[in-house]
Amino acid sequence: MAEAEAHVTETKPNGDLVQYSSNEGVAFLTLNDPPANTYSYEMMQTLDRAILEARLDDTVQVIVIVGSGEKFFCAGANINMLRSVTPTFKYFFCLHANETLSRLEQTPKLVIAALNGHCVGGGLEVAMAADLRLARRDAGKMGLPEVSLGVLPGTGGTQRLSRIVGKSKAIELMATGELFPFERGLELGLVNQIFDAQTGEQFLQQVSDYARQFTTPNKAAGAVGRIKRSVQTGAEIPFESALALERELQQQLFQTEDAREGLDAYVNKRKPIFKGK
Repeated sequence: MAEAEAHVTETKPNGDLVQYSSNEGVAFLTLNDPPANTYSYEMMQTLDRAILEARLDDTVQVIVIVGSGEKFFCAGANINMLRSVTPTFKYFFCLHANETLSRLEQTPKLVIAALNGHCVGGGLEVAMAADLRLARRDAGKMGLPEVSLGVLPGTGGTQRLSRIVGKSKAIELMATGELFPFERGLELGLVNQIFDAQTGEQFLQQVSDYARQFTTPNKAAGAVGRIKRSVQTGAEIPFESALALERELQQQLFQTEDAREGLDAYVNKRKPIFKGK
């Protein structure tokens, strides 16, 4: 990830299609198939491995997904690839992509999609599997235009979009195939924040600074991860079961050093220093 070289100290080879780098508790997963960073089965396999790498790395507390270059976050699945394969392959390709994005969504670490360029089709489906979406102002458009291809958003798009913007608005956006600027995404709740950045490198630095607020010693990263898990899982199960999950996760946190540190800091009117333990 050329734009992030200034603040990345460790790089691990996870395949050229997804570049993996980490520094100061933040792992960057860069979709790397220019110019549009479209994904293939091979890229999804590599992304899956990178997600597991970040999940199992105790030094990683936040995951950021970004696109290579400055024009595209991701334009979705590679259309030429889809034209050349059998319907059976397409089915299992979509199934694996769904499994990969579900793994990302259920990883108990905060996931941020850094929208550095156009984020359309399957690219928006990737971004919606993240917990937060940060965008660079005037850098591109977003939307789910699959209807123009005679298909539907088949990598979680119909389900995640409706959960974010509501059923009626989701149906409208997908049925029209509308593409809209990030500012409209902010109004809809699809984008959390928009950053003003002159260059892609500046945008990534802003994203990195934003992400680090959720890492130690600034935050109890374990609490952030369990907040995510409680919300993501709780939204899909009955309310009473969700409350039980919340209590179980809270009980886990009560046993941590960070919880003791937070309570002690509050009582003694000082800023807590969290260690991720």
